[in-house]
Amino acid sequence: MSDWVRVFAHSNALMVSHVHNVLESAGVPAELRNMTLGGGAGELPLGDCEPGVWVAPHNAARAESLVQEALEGPLEARPEWRCPGCGERLEGVFETCWACGTHRRD
Repeated sequence: MSDWVRVFAHSNALMVSHVHNVLESAGVPAELRNMTLGGGAGELPLGDCEPGVWVAPHNAARAESLVQEALEGPLEARPEWRCPGCGERLEGVFETCWACGTHRRD
C-alpha cells in the first residue's frame, strides 16, 4: 500500500485518529501511519515522524473534502428541522433528536 497518499497529518495523535474515524465512518478506507514515531523526531525528518492518515489515490479528493468538513464544519449551515418521531424542532447541526433519539432523514 505504498502508493497511498497522505490526506492529513498533525502532531496530535488524537486529532489524527479523529480524522481517520471520520473517513472510515463515511466509507472511505483509510490507514493510520507513524502513530508511534514521535520519539524519532530530530533523528528522522519531521515529515517521516508526524502521525497521518493515508488513503488510496482514487479516494483522495473525497477524503480531503471530508477532512475539511470535519475540521471546519459544513460549508453551508443546515436548516432547522422537525423530528419525524416526536415533532420537536431542532437546530440544523443536530443529526439526532435530543428528545426521542430519532435520526434526521434528509
